[in-house]
Amino acid sequence: MFDYTEILKKASILVEALPYIQALAGKTVVIKYGGNAMINDDLKHSVMEDITLLKYIGLNPIIVHGGGPDVSAALKSFDIKSEFVNGLRITDKKTMDVAQMVLMGKTNKEIVSLISQKGGKAIGLCGIDGMLFECEKHYEKVNGQDIDLGFVGRITKVNTRAIEILTQDEYIPVVAPIGTDNNGQSYNINADTVAAELAAALKAEKLILLTDVEGVKASDDEDSILHAITIDKVRTLIDQGIISGGMIPKVLGCVYALKNGVHRTHIIDGRIPHCILMEIFTNKGIGTMITEKIKPYYQQEKL
Repeated sequence: MFDYTEILKKASILVEALPYIQALAGKTVVIKYGGNAMINDDLKHSVMEDITLLKYIGLNPIIVHGGGPDVSAALKSFDIKSEFVNGLRITDKKTMDVAQMVLMGKTNKEIVSLISQKGGKAIGLCGIDGMLFECEKHYEKVNGQDIDLGFVGRITKVNTRAIEILTQDEYIPVVAPIGTDNNGQSYNINADTVAAELAAALKAEKLILLTDVEGVKASDDEDSILHAITIDKVRTLIDQGIISGGMIPKVLGCVYALKNGVHRTHIIDGRIPHCILMEIFTNKGIGTMITEKIKPYYQQEKL
Protein backbone atom coordinates (compact mmCIF):
# COMPACT_ATOMS: atom_id res chain seq x y z
CA MET A 1 0.00 0.00 0.00
CA PHE A 2 1.25 3.47 -0.89
CA ASP A 3 2.63 5.46 2.06
CA TYR A 4 0.84 8.83 2.18
CA THR A 5 2.79 10.10 5.21
CA GLU A 6 5.00 12.62 3.38
CA ILE A 7 2.17 13.87 1.17
CA LEU A 8 -0.08 14.36 4.21
CA LYS A 9 2.68 16.36 5.94
CA LYS A 10 2.92 18.67 2.95
CA ALA A 11 -0.86 19.00 2.80
CA SER A 12 -1.01 19.93 6.50
CA ILE A 13 1.56 22.69 5.90
CA LEU A 14 -0.59 24.14 3.14
CA VAL A 15 -3.71 23.96 5.32
CA GLU A 16 -1.87 25.75 8.15
CA ALA A 17 -0.94 28.50 5.70
CA LEU A 18 -4.49 28.99 4.40
CA PRO A 19 -5.82 31.40 7.09
CA TYR A 20 -2.69 33.54 6.76
CA ILE A 21 -3.02 33.70 2.98
CA GLN A 22 -6.65 34.75 3.43
CA ALA A 23 -5.78 37.40 6.04
CA LEU A 24 -2.86 38.85 4.04
CA ALA A 25 -4.33 38.90 0.52
CA GLY A 26 -3.73 42.32 -1.01
CA LYS A 27 -1.67 43.51 1.98
CA THR A 28 1.75 45.15 1.81
CA VAL A 29 4.82 43.51 3.35
CA VAL A 30 8.10 45.46 3.59
CA ILE A 31 11.16 43.19 3.82
CA LYS A 32 14.57 44.47 4.85
CA TYR A 33 17.02 42.20 3.06
CA GLY A 34 20.50 42.07 4.55
CA GLY A 35 23.02 40.08 6.55
CA ASN A 36 24.22 36.64 5.54
CA ALA A 37 21.22 36.16 3.24
CA MET A 38 22.87 38.70 0.90
CA ILE A 39 26.21 36.86 0.89
CA ASN A 40 25.39 33.15 0.68
CA ASP A 41 24.28 32.15 -2.83
CA ASP A 42 21.87 29.43 -1.67
CA LEU A 43 20.20 31.81 0.78
CA LYS A 44 19.95 34.51 -1.89
CA HIS A 45 17.91 32.18 -4.08
CA SER A 46 15.80 31.01 -1.13
CA VAL A 47 14.84 34.56 -0.17
CA MET A 48 13.97 35.52 -3.75
CA GLU A 49 11.83 32.38 -4.12
CA ASP A 50 9.93 33.34 -0.96
CA ILE A 51 9.36 36.91 -2.11
CA THR A 52 8.27 35.86 -5.61
CA LEU A 53 5.82 33.39 -4.09
CA LEU A 54 4.35 36.13 -1.87
CA LYS A 55 3.55 38.18 -4.97
CA TYR A 56 1.99 35.23 -6.81
CA ILE A 57 -0.37 34.39 -3.92
CA GLY A 58 -1.67 37.92 -3.63
CA LEU A 59 0.57 39.86 -1.24
CA ASN A 60 2.49 43.02 -2.16
CA PRO A 61 6.13 42.52 -1.11
CA ILE A 62 8.59 45.42 -1.16
CA ILE A 63 12.32 44.84 -0.67
CA VAL A 64 14.61 47.34 1.04
CA HIS A 65 18.21 46.17 0.82
CA GLY A 66 21.47 46.97 2.49
CA GLY A 67 24.83 46.32 0.88
CA GLY A 68 27.53 47.17 3.39
CA PRO A 69 29.91 44.35 2.39
CA ASP A 70 29.68 45.27 -1.31
CA VAL A 71 30.32 48.94 -0.49
CA SER A 72 33.27 48.07 1.79
CA ALA A 73 34.82 45.86 -0.90
CA ALA A 74 34.46 48.59 -3.53
CA LEU A 75 35.95 51.24 -1.22
CA LYS A 76 38.89 48.95 -0.51
CA SER A 77 39.51 48.49 -4.24
CA PHE A 78 39.65 52.29 -4.59
CA ASP A 79 41.94 52.48 -1.53
CA ILE A 80 39.35 54.47 0.42
CA LYS A 81 39.34 53.79 4.16
CA SER A 82 36.06 52.91 5.90
CA GLU A 83 35.30 54.41 9.31
CA PHE A 84 32.18 53.87 11.44
CA VAL A 85 30.47 55.65 14.32
CA ASN A 86 27.81 53.62 16.18
CA GLY A 87 27.58 51.32 13.17
CA LEU A 88 27.08 54.16 10.67
CA ARG A 89 29.65 54.65 7.92
CA ILE A 90 31.32 58.05 7.79
CA THR A 91 30.50 59.12 4.24
CA ASP A 92 32.59 61.80 2.55
CA LYS A 93 32.11 62.81 -1.09
CA LYS A 94 34.24 59.97 -2.53
CA THR A 95 32.60 57.40 -0.26
CA MET A 96 29.14 58.66 -1.21
CA ASP A 97 29.93 58.36 -4.92
CA VAL A 98 31.11 54.76 -4.45
CA ALA A 99 28.18 53.83 -2.19
CA GLN A 100 25.67 55.20 -4.70
CA MET A 101 27.38 53.41 -7.59
CA VAL A 102 27.47 50.07 -5.75
CA LEU A 103 24.06 50.11 -4.06
CA MET A 104 22.14 51.34 -7.12
CA GLY A 105 24.26 49.96 -9.94
CA LYS A 106 25.35 46.58 -8.58
CA THR A 107 23.48 45.34 -5.50
CA ASN A 108 20.06 46.61 -6.52
CA LYS A 109 20.23 45.19 -10.03
CA GLU A 110 21.51 41.82 -8.82
CA ILE A 111 18.38 41.49 -6.66
CA VAL A 112 16.14 42.52 -9.57
CA SER A 113 17.85 39.90 -11.73
CA LEU A 114 17.44 37.17 -9.11
CA ILE A 115 13.71 37.83 -8.83
CA SER A 116 13.41 37.70 -12.60
CA GLN A 117 15.11 34.28 -12.55
CA LYS A 118 12.38 33.08 -10.17
CA GLY A 119 9.61 34.25 -12.48
CA GLY A 120 8.84 37.52 -10.71
CA LYS A 121 8.88 41.05 -12.11
CA ALA A 122 10.96 43.50 -10.12
CA ILE A 123 11.87 47.15 -10.64
CA GLY A 124 14.84 48.73 -8.89
CA LEU A 125 14.50 52.11 -7.23
CA CYS A 126 16.28 54.32 -4.76
CA GLY A 127 15.11 57.27 -2.71
CA ILE A 128 16.07 59.69 -5.46
CA ASP A 129 13.46 58.21 -7.83
CA GLY A 130 10.24 60.17 -7.50
CA MET A 131 11.78 61.90 -4.45
CA LEU A 132 10.88 58.70 -2.58
CA PHE A 133 13.04 59.66 0.43
CA GLU A 134 13.54 63.34 1.16
CA CYS A 135 16.47 63.75 3.54
CA GLU A 136 18.56 66.10 5.57
CA LYS A 137 22.00 65.59 7.11
CA HIS A 138 22.05 63.23 10.08
CA TYR A 139 24.21 63.97 13.11
CA GLU A 140 25.01 61.03 15.38
CA LYS A 141 25.16 61.67 19.11
CA VAL A 142 28.27 60.37 20.88
CA ASN A 143 28.75 61.22 24.55
CA GLY A 144 26.20 64.00 24.22
CA GLN A 145 27.88 65.61 21.21
CA ASP A 146 26.65 65.74 17.61
CA ILE A 147 29.09 64.02 15.26
CA ASP A 148 29.07 65.01 11.57
CA LEU A 149 29.13 61.78 9.52
CA GLY A 150 29.23 63.52 6.15
CA PHE A 151 26.60 62.48 3.62
CA VAL A 152 24.57 60.29 5.97
CA GLY A 153 20.90 61.15 5.77
CA ARG A 154 17.88 61.35 8.05
CA ILE A 155 14.54 60.88 6.28
CA THR A 156 12.21 63.85 6.61
CA LYS A 157 9.50 62.73 4.18
CA VAL A 158 8.50 59.59 2.28
CA ASN A 159 6.67 60.06 -1.02
CA THR A 160 5.02 56.70 -1.65
CA ARG A 161 3.25 57.31 -4.97
CA ALA A 162 5.76 55.49 -7.20
CA ILE A 163 5.84 52.48 -4.86
CA GLU A 164 2.03 52.34 -4.71
CA ILE A 165 1.73 52.36 -8.51
CA LEU A 166 4.19 49.46 -8.82
CA THR A 167 2.66 47.30 -6.07
CA GLN A 168 -0.85 47.78 -7.43
CA ASP A 169 0.43 46.22 -10.65
CA GLU A 170 2.50 43.05 -11.03
CA TYR A 171 5.83 44.48 -9.90
CA ILE A 172 8.01 43.96 -6.83
CA PRO A 173 9.84 47.21 -5.90
CA VAL A 174 13.47 46.78 -4.85
CA VAL A 175 14.64 49.87 -2.96
CA ALA A 176 18.23 51.00 -2.34
CA PRO A 177 18.82 53.09 0.82
CA ILE A 178 19.82 56.33 -0.88
CA GLY A 179 17.88 59.58 -0.41
CA THR A 180 18.16 63.19 -1.55
CA ASP A 181 17.62 66.70 -0.23
CA ASN A 182 15.89 69.59 -1.98
CA ASN A 183 19.19 70.61 -3.57
CA GLY A 184 19.71 67.22 -5.21
CA GLN A 185 22.45 66.09 -2.83
CA SER A 186 22.44 62.33 -2.29
CA TYR A 187 22.66 60.76 1.17
CA ASN A 188 23.43 57.28 2.42
CA ILE A 189 20.74 56.03 4.88
CA ASN A 190 20.71 53.07 7.26
CA ALA A 191 18.68 50.32 5.55
CA ASP A 192 16.85 49.26 8.75
CA THR A 193 15.69 52.85 9.17
CA VAL A 194 14.60 53.05 5.54
CA ALA A 195 12.54 49.86 5.88
CA ALA A 196 10.81 51.09 9.04
CA GLU A 197 10.07 54.54 7.57
CA LEU A 198 8.75 53.08 4.31
CA ALA A 199 6.56 50.51 6.10
CA ALA A 200 5.12 53.27 8.29
CA ALA A 201 4.44 55.59 5.35
CA LEU A 202 2.66 52.80 3.47
CA LYS A 203 0.77 51.61 6.59
CA ALA A 204 2.08 48.16 5.67
CA GLU A 205 0.61 45.05 7.23
CA LYS A 206 4.07 43.73 8.05
CA LEU A 207 7.68 44.84 8.40
CA ILE A 208 10.17 41.95 8.29
CA LEU A 209 13.85 42.40 9.17
CA LEU A 210 16.22 39.65 8.03
CA THR A 211 19.13 39.39 10.47
CA ASP A 212 21.94 37.04 11.46
CA VAL A 213 20.37 36.17 14.83
CA GLU A 214 17.50 33.87 15.74
CA GLY A 215 15.33 36.64 17.17
CA VAL A 216 14.75 38.46 20.45
CA LYS A 217 15.62 36.38 23.51
CA ALA A 218 14.09 36.47 27.00
CA SER A 219 17.50 35.83 28.60
CA ASP A 220 21.06 34.82 27.76
CA ASP A 221 19.82 31.26 27.25
CA GLU A 222 20.22 30.25 23.59
CA ASP A 223 16.81 28.54 23.66
CA SER A 224 14.87 31.52 25.05
CA ILE A 225 13.62 32.95 21.74
CA LEU A 226 10.42 34.96 22.19
CA HIS A 227 8.03 34.21 19.34
CA ALA A 228 5.52 37.01 20.04
CA ILE A 229 5.99 40.09 22.23
CA THR A 230 4.40 43.51 22.65
CA ILE A 231 5.98 46.97 22.66
CA ASP A 232 5.76 47.07 26.47
CA LYS A 233 7.80 43.87 26.70
CA VAL A 234 10.42 45.34 24.35
CA ARG A 235 10.91 48.33 26.64
CA THR A 236 11.28 46.02 29.65
CA LEU A 237 13.90 43.88 27.89
CA ILE A 238 15.89 46.97 26.89
CA ASP A 239 15.78 48.31 30.47
CA GLN A 240 16.98 44.91 31.73
CA GLY A 241 19.86 44.92 29.25
CA ILE A 242 18.64 41.74 27.56
CA ILE A 243 18.06 43.55 24.29
CA SER A 244 21.37 45.30 23.67
CA GLY A 245 23.91 46.32 21.05
CA GLY A 246 22.88 46.11 17.41
CA MET A 247 19.50 44.61 18.30
CA ILE A 248 18.33 47.86 19.94
CA PRO A 249 17.99 49.94 16.73
CA LYS A 250 16.23 47.01 15.02
CA VAL A 251 13.57 46.62 17.72
CA LEU A 252 13.17 50.39 18.03
CA GLY A 253 12.62 50.52 14.27
CA CYS A 254 9.89 47.93 14.74
CA VAL A 255 8.36 49.99 17.56
CA TYR A 256 8.41 53.11 15.36
CA ALA A 257 6.67 51.25 12.54
CA LEU A 258 4.02 49.86 14.90
CA LYS A 259 3.35 53.30 16.37
CA ASN A 260 2.81 54.63 12.83
CA GLY A 261 0.31 52.18 11.40
CA VAL A 262 2.14 48.89 10.75
CA HIS A 263 0.26 45.94 12.26
CA ARG A 264 2.97 43.32 12.81
CA THR A 265 6.76 43.44 12.72
CA HIS A 266 9.16 40.50 12.61
CA ILE A 267 12.86 39.98 13.33
CA ILE A 268 13.89 36.68 11.77
CA ASP A 269 17.03 34.67 11.07
CA GLY A 270 17.95 35.14 7.42
CA ARG A 271 20.44 32.25 7.67
CA ILE A 272 17.55 29.77 7.59
CA PRO A 273 16.32 28.76 4.09
CA HIS A 274 12.77 29.97 3.35
CA CYS A 275 12.69 31.89 6.62
CA ILE A 276 10.12 34.39 5.28
CA LEU A 277 7.55 31.73 4.40
CA MET A 278 8.04 29.93 7.72
CA GLU A 279 7.56 33.13 9.71
CA ILE A 280 4.52 34.42 7.83
CA PHE A 281 2.59 31.22 7.13
CA THR A 282 3.10 29.08 10.23
CA ASN A 283 1.52 29.54 13.62
CA LYS A 284 4.69 29.48 15.69
CA GLY A 285 7.02 31.07 13.16
CA ILE A 286 10.80 30.97 13.47
CA GLY A 287 11.73 34.42 14.76
CA THR A 288 10.26 37.14 16.95
CA MET A 289 7.03 38.94 16.12
CA ILE A 290 6.61 42.35 17.77
CA THR A 291 3.14 43.93 17.92
CA GLU A 292 1.48 46.80 19.74
CA LYS A 293 -1.05 44.37 21.17
CA ILE A 294 -1.60 40.65 20.67
CA LYS A 295 -4.41 40.36 18.12
CA PRO A 296 -4.82 37.02 16.30
CA TYR A 297 -5.51 36.85 12.57
CA TYR A 298 -8.00 34.06 13.16
CA GLN A 299 -9.72 32.48 16.15
CA GLN A 300 -7.45 29.45 16.55
CA GLU A 301 -4.18 31.33 16.10
CA LYS A 302 -1.92 30.81 19.11
CA LEU A 303 0.42 33.72 19.76
